[in-house]
Amino acid sequence: MITDIPKKLYLYSTSHCHLCETACELLAQIFDVNNLDVVEISDDAFLLAQYGLKIPVLQRQDTQAELIWPFTTIDIIEFLK
Repeated sequence: MITDIPKKLYLYSTSHCHLCETACELLAQIFDVNNLDVVEISDDAFLLAQYGLKIPVLQRQDTQAELIWPFTTIDIIEFLK
């Protein structure tokens, strides 16, 4: 488990998305997902337009960097360094 992660991470997602569920499972293997804010994109037209075809997307608040699906646990660890 990674303990030194960025203070705020967002996972852009939508309900009933099996890829988003898989991404959450991968993230839970690496760090405490209580530090993760899951953002429902279908509630916001701008977010839906921006991320609708890319979800799940993991974003760091500190750098605004994004990790777009598909990603692995190794990709997530590298992204969080």
